[in-house]
Amino acid sequence: MKPHIKEVLIGLLIGIIANLSGIYLYIYFFSDHSLEETLQGAIENDFIGSLIALGAILNLMAFFVFLKKKQNYRARGVLLATLIAAIVILISKF
Repeated sequence: MKPHIKEVLIGLLIGIIANLSGIYLYIYFFSDHSLEETLQGAIENDFIGSLIALGAILNLMAFFVFLKKKQNYRARGVLLATLIAAIVILISKF
C-alpha cells in the first residue's frame, strides 16, 4: 500500500472516531436520557442528522491539528470522514 493512501486512511479513521466521540460528548453533556434512549429517540423523531452534524464539530479540530503539523494526507482523510457524515445526514433526511 502506498504511504499516502495509508495516511489518508489513518485520517479517515481519526475523523470517524472524532465524529462518534463528538456525538457521545454531546449526548453526555446535554441529554437527560441515556445514550441508547437518546439515539433511539433521535432515530424515531428524525433528528439523527443533527446529532451527526454536531458530532462532526470535533472533525474541525482534528483537521486543523493535522494541517498545523503539515500532515496534509491525514487532513484529507478527516475531510473525507466529514463528507461521509454529510452524505449520511443527507440520506437520513429522505
